[in-house]
Amino acid sequence: MSVQLVILIGYVIVLLGVSWWSTVLIKRGTANKALNYLLAGRNLPASLVTVMLVGLAVGGASTVGVAETAYTRGFSAGWYNAAWGAGGIFVGLFVARHLRRMSVKTIPQLMGIMFGPWTRFLSVVCQLLVMISITALQYVAGGSILTALLPDVFTFNQGMLASAAVFIVITLFGGYWASGLTNLINVAAIYLGIIIALWASLNQFGGVETLLARLPESNPGFSLVEGLGLASVVGYMAVMITMATTTQAVSQICFASKDERTARNGFLIGGFLILPAGFLCAVFGLLAAANFPGLEKASMALPKLVTSLSPAVGGIFLASLWAADISTAVGLLMGCSTLVLEDVVKKFYKKPLEDASEVFVSRVVVLVVSLLSFALALTVVGILRTITTALAVTTSFTFILLAGIYWPRLVRRAAGFWVVLASLVLWILWTYVPSVRVVPELIYFEWAVCGGLMILFAIFAREPAGGVFSGPPDGPRTAPPAGS
Repeated sequence: MSVQLVILIGYVIVLLGVSWWSTVLIKRGTANKALNYLLAGRNLPASLVTVMLVGLAVGGASTVGVAETAYTRGFSAGWYNAAWGAGGIFVGLFVARHLRRMSVKTIPQLMGIMFGPWTRFLSVVCQLLVMISITALQYVAGGSILTALLPDVFTFNQGMLASAAVFIVITLFGGYWASGLTNLINVAAIYLGIIIALWASLNQFGGVETLLARLPESNPGFSLVEGLGLASVVGYMAVMITMATTTQAVSQICFASKDERTARNGFLIGGFLILPAGFLCAVFGLLAAANFPGLEKASMALPKLVTSLSPAVGGIFLASLWAADISTAVGLLMGCSTLVLEDVVKKFYKKPLEDASEVFVSRVVVLVVSLLSFALALTVVGILRTITTALAVTTSFTFILLAGIYWPRLVRRAAGFWVVLASLVLWILWTYVPSVRVVPELIYFEWAVCGGLMILFAIFAREPAGGVFSGPPDGPRTAPPAGS
């Protein structure tokens, strides 16, 4: 048995042990077991808020995906994570405490209170499409990692299946406590693995000077902007700040936080920790471009590089890359589970569900979403390209949320459905009708159209949106019951 496989198996055993222990925390928490399973009893400390955010951000897209882009476009690919970090900091400064004050559990629930049931339903569809797409990318990254580092054990599809199995088991049994506690281990493993592997890679391949000498002429190297272009860098910032504000998997961290201060501090610390990860992984893409030109799949850039390292370093890095996948996937799966339970099952099943039934339904949703994500993963090609277009759909929610917090008098009840629908239609057109791509990034369209609609409704419509952000500035802020 190879050293890499031994390290990987050991790592999985540790994570599964933590997940099992999390079931004890679910039973020991508040009387509401479903709240414990989905939101850790709204009692996450700042340390777990931080690692939940970092773990969600630094996943397959931030490691394998950034290296894939850097393989052809250079160091500027690292802006993906810098933008993610900026998004976390933005939420910490302007949004986290407001979300924690509310009694809602999901973003669509908030939309329903403000704009009615149809907007809530459409919001569920948008949020699920986004999070399932991102989850699928974690399977793609997991398959790439396991195939490159353990080719005698896994094919690409088998690697995706193995990744899916671990994601499902951790989430299925341990819930949100398992997500937080495993991310405490995962985040430490991610940064330790990246630093060790980067040091070993630079030593093995002759350092930065040798790297620059060997780079293909088409690769812009360490330029901060040239590879992606300024429009795409700005687009990354716009997408990630928009996404971090209202994607359910991110907002759920706020909802689960112990209190407002915990939510704010956890997001601020997490945002700063996220900032450098992408640029570190971009160096791996440059090293792969310099030493392994002509790869059939650019997504294999990082895994291919790691296969050239010593078994021990390669094994540690394998575990850290896989940890990045796991940390992102479990948060996304918990977000999907909460959405379906709160905004679909409870909405259409009129009888109150018992605690045990809620937990059971949540686990069934985790399984179903995982299967759908795996099917989608078989069709994904470019990791970062796919994820940035999907995340742009959250523009409608972010505009509505920020307006509701800071300019509530300008938010009209009639606006919600049409703004959310516009964001979804723009994504579909951008994906399937190339002729509409007259701007560099989808996010520019999203901002223009959603912002324009919000302004038009503010001018011509009269009925205000439902009240959500009420209460004294320093006191608790609650939303009306979800069904109201």
